[in-house]
Amino acid sequence: MIVVAGEALIDLVPERTSSAAAGDRLPALRPARGGGPYNTALALGRLGSPTAFCSRVSTDGFGEALLAGLRKDGVDTALVQRGEEPTTLAVASIGADGSAGYGFYVQGTADRLFTLPPSLPEGVSALSLGTCSLVLEPGASAYEELLRREAARGVFTLLDPNIRTGLIPDADAYRARFRGWLPHVGLLKLSIEDARWLADSEDVETAVGEWLAAGPAAVVLTRGGEGLSVRRQDGSVLSVPGERVDVVDTIGAGDTVNAALLHRLAAHQALSAPALAKLDDAAWRDVLGFAARAAAITCSRAGAEPPYASELA
Repeated sequence: MIVVAGEALIDLVPERTSSAAAGDRLPALRPARGGGPYNTALALGRLGSPTAFCSRVSTDGFGEALLAGLRKDGVDTALVQRGEEPTTLAVASIGADGSAGYGFYVQGTADRLFTLPPSLPEGVSALSLGTCSLVLEPGASAYEELLRREAARGVFTLLDPNIRTGLIPDADAYRARFRGWLPHVGLLKLSIEDARWLADSEDVETAVGEWLAAGPAAVVLTRGGEGLSVRRQDGSVLSVPGERVDVVDTIGAGDTVNAALLHRLAAHQALSAPALAKLDDAAWRDVLGFAARAAAITCSRAGAEPPYASELA
């Protein structure tokens, strides 16, 4: 089983209308289930990977809808903590190219009050973490401890920082904290934009080499429509192109990549650092190509709607 840990929230997504029709009216906002870890868990469930979600979710109506969505796609919610606090809201803005930006309402919300759970079940093969959950205290410290504890007992870990700069009050402190996570990370996945922000430099290649030296067996970089690349411990780089689609928006695309990587690596029996290090070029092309196809499907429809396994057959 793969465990995905982190926030579940509600995205408020603008309804698409023409500028003439919109006039001076405020945009209508459509609530949609979201949060990077939530989307990753949902995508894994849809791909058919045995998956559990580990988080703290509100008992309000939004929280109930979030859990119902996971259960519908076969995700185990036994590790979910509940609280009466409201659900976090993220207001999305969609650019002309489909890219998404976010503003957050996070004060006093349920997911940031996550506490460290007992040890995860023995059958857990991988743990995926990232996004807001590793920023917002006090939950961030609990997720960090979960990462360290499970890595120490041999669970393969994937980290997707998925930077939301509006939630990070001290960039240098966050960058230092990020570097402290790397010895406990098996696979680091991040967008080229996040890599530049974390490196505080355009020289991403040097930064990736330094991050690899700190612990991960591999680093996967996503470059939007240009595709994905992986850099391995021996310094070699392998890339695949992106899949061309008519982009509606990019919401959930990176989260879909997380799920697709874990799902396909499991198929190659490579959910461990030693196995990942031995993965050959052909296998990596298969893994990255699968992730590119899955992300493209997500980008072709509104909101975080990752594909089912049947759509990738």
